[in-house]
Amino acid sequence: MFECDQDMPLVAMPRAEIQIVARFGVSSPGGLDVHVLGTGRTARRKLIRRGQRSVTARLRLGAQEAVLGVPARDVAGRIVALQSLWGDAATARLCERLADAEDLIEAAAVLEGAIGERVAIADRRRAPMQLVLDASERLTNAHVNAVALDLGVSERHLRRVFHETVGVGPKTFAKLTRFHRALGAARETRRASWAGIAAAAGYYDQAHLITEFRTITGVTPQALLVELGAAPLFG
Repeated sequence: MFECDQDMPLVAMPRAEIQIVARFGVSSPGGLDVHVLGTGRTARRKLIRRGQRSVTARLRLGAQEAVLGVPARDVAGRIVALQSLWGDAATARLCERLADAEDLIEAAAVLEGAIGERVAIADRRRAPMQLVLDASERLTNAHVNAVALDLGVSERHLRRVFHETVGVGPKTFAKLTRFHRALGAARETRRASWAGIAAAAGYYDQAHLITEFRTITGVTPQALLVELGAAPLFG
């Protein structure tokens, strides 16, 4: 949940997951809109206007296609109006329920409930989803080919399944997972050494960490921490 009482800059971090965001406020058409944020690769920066409120649902691994009705790859790197995925009627029903919510806590419950309903009625393909779940636990500390071999599938098959169910390949998934581990550790313990953070997060060394931070955010790890001191972290 997010409430903005003044105009402020915001840094939206990429995640190896899909998010559904409902926005309330004057910046949203009709005072309310709902969008899907596909799996991203780089940070985004924007100005949030005073009075905007939002609730965000992060779709768990394995549930993306059941909720959206399309493979994760179809929305990867994009911001898509929910209406184009759910259709007019289903989206209108959700927006009516969101508009009737008394506060953001109730709105979050409404959004979560709508997602749960989609999952419950979807014809979920369990085998590919389970493969992704199993692989996700291994990828940050092992090469893609080693993980594929360990799971008894080809590297090509593992890449295809990740693109279909997550929206990015296993290598990018591992990169984003490492990034958030390192960023979280750095924000929690400002005096920790970057070399120690790199080792704990699954990087080869500190240089590897710095290179991936630059690729994802465009700045060094330390510069990003300074930036986040002035702008709220979103995503």
